[in-house]
Amino acid sequence: MTEENHCYKNALAERINGILKDEYSLDATFADYEQAQRACKEAIELYNTRRTHWSLGFKTPAEVHRAAEMKSTTNEKINK
Repeated sequence: MTEENHCYKNALAERINGILKDEYSLDATFADYEQAQRACKEAIELYNTRRTHWSLGFKTPAEVHRAAEMKSTTNEKINK
């Protein structure tokens, strides 16, 4: 995601790359592009909907996103 030997320029992307490789085996060799693409989509789906995150209070990103959307919708209704 970043230039070679410049992992500190985009630490967040490098962190996510590491998680996807280590926890979801995305450092594997795939038979073809479609297989790699399916594996990436599945890993991202699991990361966002099943893997709880310490920084999110042990919630998934999807849970936090839904809660933020509900709060935003509620605030819009109140402000009308």
